[in-house]
Amino acid sequence: MYTLKKSLGQHFLKDENVIEKIIDALKQNEFTNLLEVGPGGGALTKHLINLSNINFKAVELDDEKIEYLKKTYPVLQDKIIAKSFLDIDKPFKEPFTVIGNFPYNISTQILFKILEWKDEVPVVIGMFQKEVAQRAASKEGSKVYGVLSVLIQAYYDVEYLFDVSAQCFTPPPKVESGVVRLTLKKEMLQAKSERAFIILVKTAFNQRRKTLRNAVKSLFTAEVLQDEIFNKRAEALSVEDFAALTFRMS
Repeated sequence: MYTLKKSLGQHFLKDENVIEKIIDALKQNEFTNLLEVGPGGGALTKHLINLSNINFKAVELDDEKIEYLKKTYPVLQDKIIAKSFLDIDKPFKEPFTVIGNFPYNISTQILFKILEWKDEVPVVIGMFQKEVAQRAASKEGSKVYGVLSVLIQAYYDVEYLFDVSAQCFTPPPKVESGVVRLTLKKEMLQAKSERAFIILVKTAFNQRRKTLRNAVKSLFTAEVLQDEIFNKRAEALSVEDFAALTFRMS
């Protein structure tokens, strides 16, 4: 068999009901290319390799798990990329769907990497630490709404699908988990530029307790800062509000 490595944030899914729900969510969208992130012991993989007419690849950093997966599922011989997801090049030339029980210690970074590839990744089905899943899906006005929420929702519709109890894993993590689906928006956000949008959002939330006027004063003229919207705090602005403000940046 294999050992679990805490250093890699490994908690393997064992609950077949949860696995079935994740696979069902995946099947609701059409796709040809599929990348699984962190297959680990193969809980999802054993179902994914049986999907018909799918070009499947998996990315796994742990040599021991790679050896186990190749022995257990010979079809995976040339389908595993032996790297961290954060270090790989784009795995397919055409658009691809991403699925995974994402390693919790790098799950936010995984989402930001997917954003870099957004034009090639129409759908993501991911299991995250519940707190990260909630942040990705939360709307303005929520306490957990922040940089991740805004940057993801600028390009993807985010659905929080369901909670997953710690007891569904071996070993049980100290946190609850949540599964979300990201679907690429048909219409792209209208902003001055992607760079301006990212700078504004990060600057606004960097001092989230302050009013926007104080938090982002370096990015606007004194005249623009007189607008009433700057009386609000960052968490009160929608994704569209941030995008609209980029056109007024100095």
